[in-house]
Amino acid sequence: MARVPQADEEEARPIPLCDVDDLADASATGVLWKLTESGRQLDANLVRLAPGRHIAPHAEPDLDVLVLVVSGAGTLGAGTEGEPLPLATGSLFWLPRGSTRSITAGDDGLAYLTVHRRRPGMQIGRAR
Repeated sequence: MARVPQADEEEARPIPLCDVDDLADASATGVLWKLTESGRQLDANLVRLAPGRHIAPHAEPDLDVLVLVVSGAGTLGAGTEGEPLPLATGSLFWLPRGSTRSITAGDDGLAYLTVHRRRPGMQIGRAR
């Protein structure tokens, strides 16, 4: 059942964000786009790596992450041993929280979208 907006709320509506194909085909590298809309429950980033560049092995202890390859190819290093899994346009991976992963771009570079639950903002608390 759809939620009915209250009198003091704006109606929630879909919002066009970007053209992923245009961004992924750009020659720029790094974070090409990020979700910044207020009130969101998700974070999302579109990242492009230049050919041969990589994201070092790391683990995300708190959040599950979805990775969708939108252009190019490369390798996902999975687990502490870095088992190589191929990445290609259209590949969708679930990276469970706590899993170790790395990403390496292939000869033509790699662009991918990451999506995960939004982290709560930092808060100042009392010293204990």
